[in-house]
Amino acid sequence: MKVLPFTIPKPKRDLLILQENFEPKFYGLLHQHEEFQISCILAGEGTLIVGDSIHNYQKGDVFVFDENLPHVFRSDSSKTDSSHMKSVFFTKTSFGNGFFEIEELRPLTSFFKKAENGFKIVSNKNKAHNIFNQLFTASKLDRFILFFQLLKILKQSRIELLSSFISDKKYSDNEGQRMSAVLEFTMNHFQQEISLNTISQEAAMTKNAFCKYFKKRTNKTYITFLNELRIEEASKSLQVEKEVSITEIAEACGFQNISNFNRKFKQIKGKTPREFRRSLRL
Repeated sequence: MKVLPFTIPKPKRDLLILQENFEPKFYGLLHQHEEFQISCILAGEGTLIVGDSIHNYQKGDVFVFDENLPHVFRSDSSKTDSSHMKSVFFTKTSFGNGFFEIEELRPLTSFFKKAENGFKIVSNKNKAHNIFNQLFTASKLDRFILFFQLLKILKQSRIELLSSFISDKKYSDNEGQRMSAVLEFTMNHFQQEISLNTISQEAAMTKNAFCKYFKKRTNKTYITFLNELRIEEASKSLQVEKEVSITEIAEACGFQNISNFNRKFKQIKGKTPREFRRSLRL
């Protein structure tokens, strides 16, 4: 199986592709595919990387990814021993060329525009989950009807965009394997010091070439990306590990200087770690 692009198995003559992942952890490699993806998380939690951005995911979340938008779900096996996700895949030509351009479907234009960056809904989650549950047991005719009900719900929902920068260049297989190796190493070792020399060796590139490559692909430096990953992990720990001190959490997430941690946390989250933890109690 190639890392990038990723091929979604498609049953013959089916217009929609339904996929259920029920396993200890999700597919943990950066990948992209030609289909749009709508996924709901039924169990599990972890880290989601989409395009240039890092997020946490948990039970109840519903995500939408554009065609060829690179993403990876990285399960946190220390928090859960099972991960469960249901997904529906489709393309703009699944129902025929120009189908989504007919007048009756014009209102979905905003849905497809938002999907370019990927998004998570922050309202109507129960409605979306209810549709997903019906999709997987419905007849093919009812599945078709339910699918458009799902699109309507997603279009009407309040959302959170996931990625701020979308590269106009698709990954080649070699590029995909390189970036996947970089992300895999980073997620496995973010608690430790990672120098540019170390990560460029993982990418099999010189330091200068790697820095240019990563910046071109994500519109941010590798160090910025690394700090964002560490802050996301720290924010997750602040929510769960309420008896652990902020200093201990900072050190566990790779920050050796508490002042630097506080500064980076406020820069990314808009609050100091102490303010963030206090807001969770309100």
